[in-house]
Amino acid sequence: MKIIHTADWHIGQTFFDYDRKAEHTVFLNWLKKQVNTLSVDILLVAGDIFDSPNPSAESQKLYYHFLRDITAENPDLQIIIIAGNHDSAARLEAPNPLLETMNVTVRGIVKRKENGEIDFDNLIIPLNKGGYCLAVPFLRQGDYPDSNTYTEGVQAMYHALFKQINDKEKPIIALGHLQATGSEISQNDRAERTIIGGLECISPDAFVDAITYTALGHLHRSQKVSGRENVRYAGAPLPMSFAEKNNKQGVILITINEKTVIEKLEFDAPVKLMSIPKQPSPLTEVLAEIENLPKGEIDNSSPFLEIKVLVTEPEPSLRNQIEKALEGKAVKLARIEATTDHDETKGRVISYDELQKINPLDMATNIFKRKYGGNDLPDGLLKLLQEVIREVES
Repeated sequence: MKIIHTADWHIGQTFFDYDRKAEHTVFLNWLKKQVNTLSVDILLVAGDIFDSPNPSAESQKLYYHFLRDITAENPDLQIIIIAGNHDSAARLEAPNPLLETMNVTVRGIVKRKENGEIDFDNLIIPLNKGGYCLAVPFLRQGDYPDSNTYTEGVQAMYHALFKQINDKEKPIIALGHLQATGSEISQNDRAERTIIGGLECISPDAFVDAITYTALGHLHRSQKVSGRENVRYAGAPLPMSFAEKNNKQGVILITINEKTVIEKLEFDAPVKLMSIPKQPSPLTEVLAEIENLPKGEIDNSSPFLEIKVLVTEPEPSLRNQIEKALEGKAVKLARIEATTDHDETKGRVISYDELQKINPLDMATNIFKRKYGGNDLPDGLLKLLQEVIREVES
């Protein structure tokens, strides 16, 4: 049995107002080729199909055309998709009656029976080649078994699903969209910000050793979790922010025979991300670096450019000078990050981008310490705050 694990497509994302449809098209065509060439049996998509719960008509068209084409070319291919925190679970599940005729299964909503109990059977998908998939979408408040904390609830969900399976000799695949303990996020990356400031990471113990492979989504860097070879994030196929410019994109190929072989299939993202200079520098040095950029016409493959400027005094014409210097250069200016050389502790005015990077739990903890003589936030208050943040971000 051959399985491809992918996640975090974020179809419909605009990168600093640049449309990324062409990039997503290249990736989806590449993915179809991998499925065809490798004779893949199962395609797993671990959430965040779209970048927004209300995707545009063009984004939905790209997604559904991909499903139509890949299933037409591979009639025996089984596709299992779960919703991520960026997706609308109900919208993703809406066309299920049609998709199921194409051997595509989508799970976004955790359904309950008439007696209020979770319908675990709905989240257990039999695999055409033998075995089962525990298809758990991004879990929101109330989606999981009654527990004291979010982490306990998520763990209880996977354990209950595993317990439901009678034939545990066959391959069992777990699918999830969450942040696991021991995983790494890109520094200052709001695109993959943790759900509750990293305090609600799910332990890999949620996925018992008897599970053949755990396919995760949510974090954009392809990685193993806590050193476990068979618990992995596929990573995003396109870099979602400049914090991800050095990530290696791709998908995971899992081959299950007498033993399980796991390997990364690298995808060369069609548009690169550039940051100049390496560290914020005065405008004169920035303009000198711009001179060394390649000349030419801007097209779909031209890299996105981030410019870091060190500002020591007001410079009203800064953007104008940079844009003029970039004329005739084969790059797309995405953003100019202007920073000062002021001491971070002296209460300087921060930019909107910097504000987005501040973790709300860290902010509350720091304010509490300043107000109450360095004491930590009490556990009860911390728990209440976590609940509020989770509800807001869900």
